[in-house]
Order: sequence, then structure tokens, then C-alpha cells
Amino acid sequence: MLDLNFYRGKKVFVTGHTGFKGSWLCKLLVHLGATVIGYSLLPPTDPHLYGLSGIENDVISTIGDVRDLDSLKQAFLTHQPELVIHMAAQPIVRDSYKDPVYTYDTNVMGTVNILECVRQFACVKSFLNVTTDKVYLNDDVPNHPFKEDEPLDGFDPYSNSKSCSELVTHSYKKSFFGDGRCAISTARAGNVIGGGDFANDRIIPDCVRAIENGVDIIVRNPFSTRPYQHVLEPLYVYLEILEKQYLSREYEGYYNVGPDDCDCVSTGDLVTMFCNAWGNNLRWINQHDGGPHEASFLKLDNGKIKRVFDWTPRWHIDATIDKIVEWTKVYLQDKNAIPVVMDAQIQEFLTR
Repeated sequence: MLDLNFYRGKKVFVTGHTGFKGSWLCKLLVHLGATVIGYSLLPPTDPHLYGLSGIENDVISTIGDVRDLDSLKQAFLTHQPELVIHMAAQPIVRDSYKDPVYTYDTNVMGTVNILECVRQFACVKSFLNVTTDKVYLNDDVPNHPFKEDEPLDGFDPYSNSKSCSELVTHSYKKSFFGDGRCAISTARAGNVIGGGDFANDRIIPDCVRAIENGVDIIVRNPFSTRPYQHVLEPLYVYLEILEKQYLSREYEGYYNVGPDDCDCVSTGDLVTMFCNAWGNNLRWINQHDGGPHEASFLKLDNGKIKRVFDWTPRWHIDATIDKIVEWTKVYLQDKNAIPVVMDAQIQEFLTR
């Protein structure tokens, strides 16, 4: 279990802090009393959670590109962080088909650059690289949950670039951190959903946009199965990994941070749950658009984090949908109340 007092006064460096997961993570860290140093590009969407959440007033923010090593070094030199969590990425599968060079440059060389900073600055004692459930070689075998020791070989440029990011981390760990001065881990999360995601080509944002526009929800692949989880679930585990390995290197490793089997549902079932929770006769329609290859089945074996950290999910898929609907209704009615609902959801999650 996460020690809720551990982060008080700690300096935590977060790449990708202006994104969806990054904004929730910053909110959580500030709630826990951390000094948050963010490094990221400008928010990738309009609207964006970073602004709506009010978190921009509570973090030390540097707008920069992880591909810029000199800029990253300057941020480390200025702020001297103790813990580093790397989440900056080009995160969209479909976008990776459109611009594979940018995807690899950001996701691979960005990882090299952040690890090079960790290598050069002795102030860092704990580092976590956040990758994805898509890093594995996936032959679409039904009901096969991936374990941490299976081959890393993602199919599309996004997934493959994250496989490469894992390998870069493994190499740096073996080559430069054998002296024990900094603990190094990676975390492979499932399909993260929650209030405040406005990205393109993601199912929950598609649902929200359909509500805003008064149209049916378009679902392009309703039969694909994914390990869906509320954004606070993996963020909590990330912080526990960072904390535990800061205190003891025995917790270093490569972790699947996925939900239980009951939360691995088809996209169609997920949208049906959303429609039922929303009400007002909200509907979805199946409309495949002939897009590029995406895996039809994906599930993570979460046994390792359960054994090592005695972890269990706090919000299963039904509660997750309820929280997203709660957040979205506040967003549509009074955007100024977003910081309040986020703080309330974080407090409820931590005390559950």
C-alpha cells in the first residue's frame, strides 16, 4: 500500500505533465504534498485537462520537448529532482501510422534523453518509465493475458516504439545503474480511461464529443477487447513503485499494471455501459472505417503487482464508468467546478 505521507516535500519530476494522465498525476502528487516539477510540450488538445483542472497553478512547469537533451539537462540542473516518472510520449496508435518518424523520435530518443539525465544527476534515486500494454508481441490469441517475461515486439509504430523504450530502459539499467545509486523500473498499464481525456481516436472522448454534438456514438471496432481501468488505478501503482524502490531496490522490476479479468471488456460493451449510465437514450452505432491494424484482443496478467505490492483494484469497470459520467456532467454544466470534482474523486479513491 502507498504510504500517503511519503511524497510530502519530495521533489518529483514528471514528463508529460500537461497531458491527460499527467494532469491527473500532478493533481494526485499535489494532494500528497509533493513538489511537482513538470516537463512537457503544451497541452496536446483543446480543451485540455491541464487547464480545466487548475493544476497549472500548483506545479513548477517547463514547456519543453523530451527530444531536446540540453533543455532536459537544464531542468534537472535547476530543480534537482529526487524521483522521476517518464510519461511524455506520442501516445496514439493511429497517429503513429501517419507520422512514424516523430513517434519513434519522441518515444525512443525521448527515453534515451531522460535516462541520460538520470545517469548524469546523482540527485535522482528512483526512476519509472511508463510504457503500455501494447509492448508485447501480440498474435491475437484469445483470452491470453500477457506476463512480464513475454517477448516485446509491438506491431504498429506506437506499440513498437514503446517496446524499444522498454529495451532502452533495460540497457541503461544494466549498463549504468549497477552501483545501486538509482532504482529503475518500467510499468505497462492497460487502457486508461477517466474524466478529462479529449484525445482523438479514443473511445471515451468519442462518447463525450457525441454527447456535446447531440449525435449517436460511432464505434469503429466494437468487438476489440481491452483492459480498461480508471486513470487513478495505474497512477497509484506508479507512485507505489517509485516509493518502494526508493526505499529498497528489491522492488525494481518490470510490471504489468492492468485491471482484473472482469474489467477486460469489449469496446462495444464499454460504450453500452457508458450509455446506460448516462441515460437520455444515448446510443451507439457500429461503423468500421477501414483504419490500420490494431490488435483485437489485449489483456494483462496483473499477478506480479498483486504479489509484490499486495495490490487490488479499487474501482472496477462499473465504478469507473460512473466516475467518468460524474466528471463529464460537471464538465458540461460548470467547467469551473472541475478542480473540485477531481479532488473529491482522488480523496474517495485514496480512502476506499
